[in-house]
Amino acid sequence: MKVLVLSPYPESLNQILASSGDDSVVCEMPITETSPEPSAFGLAVSYGYRHLIRGDVLDAWQNRLINLHVSMLPWNRGADPNFWAAHNGTPGGVSIHYIDAGIDTGDLIAQQEIPFQEGDTLASSYDRLQRRMIELFRDTWPSIRAGTAPRIKQQGEGSHHRARDKDDLMAKLPLGWETPVAEVARLAHQDIER
Repeated sequence: MKVLVLSPYPESLNQILASSGDDSVVCEMPITETSPEPSAFGLAVSYGYRHLIRGDVLDAWQNRLINLHVSMLPWNRGADPNFWAAHNGTPGGVSIHYIDAGIDTGDLIAQQEIPFQEGDTLASSYDRLQRRMIELFRDTWPSIRAGTAPRIKQQGEGSHHRARDKDDLMAKLPLGWETPVAEVARLAHQDIER
């Protein structure tokens, strides 16, 4: 099968696809309903893709777009899910879902909760999430490829964040992404008490 990989870091996905005998074409630019031509591909896989996919593009791909998202959906849809899991005390994890007209709202294919560990920083926990995301994709790809993957409606309201939502909060973290998760949670708790 020919697979369109929408990602700025496609290497791991390309290896998994190649090991299944699939061909991949990488794209980091915004796609349209005609470019690249949807009929030339069996599926498209989005991982870290920085562009929204909506409207005519969704219609042209007819439920053949999936996304890999490093959150425990429906929690922390959108940008910086790992930061928000630490800040808000919501579940962390990884999810694979179909892309629909919302932001990270599509039906789930697979997910795994991955709690923070003692000593985690924002960066180290994010790295662990990235590794587990690739493992989950590797485990799930055969059923996605065969068209037998489940479609599970997301349950609950969850949360959604834009990239700019964290700007003021990040300014309070002198170590930036190397800040321990426990410190992020402590600062969030202090903000709530004020």
